[in-house]
Amino acid sequence: MTIPTPQAAASVEAEDENPRPAASPAASKGDAGRSPSKMAWLRFKRDRTGVISAYVVIFFFVIGIAAPLIAKLYGKDPYTTYGQNEPGLLDDFSSPILPNGGISGDYWFGIEPGLGRDVFTFLLYGIRNSLLIATATTLLVTLFGIVIGITAGYLGGKTDYLIGRVIDILLAFPSTLFFIAFWPVMLSILVPPEENTPTWLIVVSLITVMTAFGWASIARLLRGEVLALREREFVEAAKVTGASPARIIFKELLPNLWTPILIQATLALPMYVTAEAGLAFLGVGLSDPTPDWGVMIQRGSDVYQSDITFMLFPGVSMVIFVIAFNLLGDSVRDALDPKTKR
Repeated sequence: MTIPTPQAAASVEAEDENPRPAASPAASKGDAGRSPSKMAWLRFKRDRTGVISAYVVIFFFVIGIAAPLIAKLYGKDPYTTYGQNEPGLLDDFSSPILPNGGISGDYWFGIEPGLGRDVFTFLLYGIRNSLLIATATTLLVTLFGIVIGITAGYLGGKTDYLIGRVIDILLAFPSTLFFIAFWPVMLSILVPPEENTPTWLIVVSLITVMTAFGWASIARLLRGEVLALREREFVEAAKVTGASPARIIFKELLPNLWTPILIQATLALPMYVTAEAGLAFLGVGLSDPTPDWGVMIQRGSDVYQSDITFMLFPGVSMVIFVIAFNLLGDSVRDALDPKTKR
């Protein structure tokens, strides 16, 4: 029989005097019963910055969706030139007579210098159009990125090599310069010179081009994730049991890819908002009189020296939305992947 040393006996006595606190049964049961999605939701709700950002983003989307209803209740539209139709709104230099861009009880955000359109309704419809284009582009980019990235990573071989080279070319290609250079050429092919380009064609062209150059980054990310996952034990076990490639992709791989997919999507949407506004500002894409964030900023840059109010509202609103969505993307990333907690 081994006799304990005095040091060991002292340590045993110390442990008896200071017993370790037992884990709460309720806490352990609660953690064990929560799914990863519920845990992520709880972490997100504890992030005040993320919650506030989510409310701001939801507010902008609600405003964009309800723009026609709000304009109807407001009693004005973004196309009527009120300053030219109603005397006493514009001076001889086509500037608003009232201070602060003509802000009044009838025109909450003032009127546009020159044409005299209502700024409030123009901004509502501008938010609507910009978010429509950015959201549609984000959804298509994410969809193509998922399909192409998973296909390249899972199949490997020549397919992976070919898709990888295409991704490298797209990531190195100056997409903005290409769009600016070939935009008139593309429209001249689709629309006769004597006809006006329909707005729906401009919107479809914008979404198509931004999607064509935007899917490469998320596809490369998912390709790398799939290359690592396809060698894992659960994928090998599914192959041994005779699971089809489709079942392996949808049941084994895709559930492990939702975190990077959601993170990339939340970070991509504000990027496309600013990209679309930048193209409109440069005269490529939507143009006056179609309401748009970029159109308003471009128009405001022409009159800001005499009246900065017209540029203030679209500029501040776009900055608030982009910052809120970027903060929301950071909060979603932290909630889904607690290892990256800031």
